[in-house]
Amino acid sequence: MSDIFREVEEEVRQERLQKWWKKYGDYVIAGVSIIVIAVAGYKLWQHYEEQQRLKASSQYQSALQLASTGQYDLASQAYTQIAKDAPSGYATIAKMAQADTLLAQGKTADAVTIYTAVMKDNKAGLGDVARIRIAWAQADTLSTDEIRTLVAPLNDQKSAWRFMAREILAYRAYRDGNLSDAQKEYQALADAAEAPATLRQRAGAMATLIRTSGGRDYGTVPPPPNAPAAPAQQGTPSP
Repeated sequence: MSDIFREVEEEVRQERLQKWWKKYGDYVIAGVSIIVIAVAGYKLWQHYEEQQRLKASSQYQSALQLASTGQYDLASQAYTQIAKDAPSGYATIAKMAQADTLLAQGKTADAVTIYTAVMKDNKAGLGDVARIRIAWAQADTLSTDEIRTLVAPLNDQKSAWRFMAREILAYRAYRDGNLSDAQKEYQALADAAEAPATLRQRAGAMATLIRTSGGRDYGTVPPPPNAPAAPAQQGTPSP
């Protein structure tokens, strides 16, 4: 008798399952299909993104090579194309490189326009780098107050860029003839253990220069090796 009951119970379960499947089976199949399609689509997108990154990387390296050989116009065109077509990360880096190239050509206004766009679109990281670039590009043309305002977001104890911001302010003080303030700020940067080593070296050199020269002309810049000597001129140091 127990076997008969088990067989009946099994038939009832099968009948219920068949009814359930007839009612909901299409939804189950559709749901599984959506999952499979989504996974396949994600994999294809990953592959596409990887191919785009590889393409952008190759184009970026080519643009760098053009810039390094002085072909600035071609490099700038290449950076523009990368910024237009590449994934966002490479696009932003390409914009920065294009601005750097324009700055090297003396096209400061055009470079600052691009730096400013990057700064506004990226609130940290490359945006901070762009802010530093803008400040240095205009350190001789903006007013002291404008420079202070520009670097103020970085001149904070919690900012990783605070030392670079303070170096710009020290240079501005030097340029304004505030030699005492400039010397103190450069010396403070040179003594800052957390500051980058190269920045500390620059700051130390400037602090020593100001202290020993008193702001007076201190000599001439010698010509590079194997270059024809130019007439000696009195000069002032650059940061």
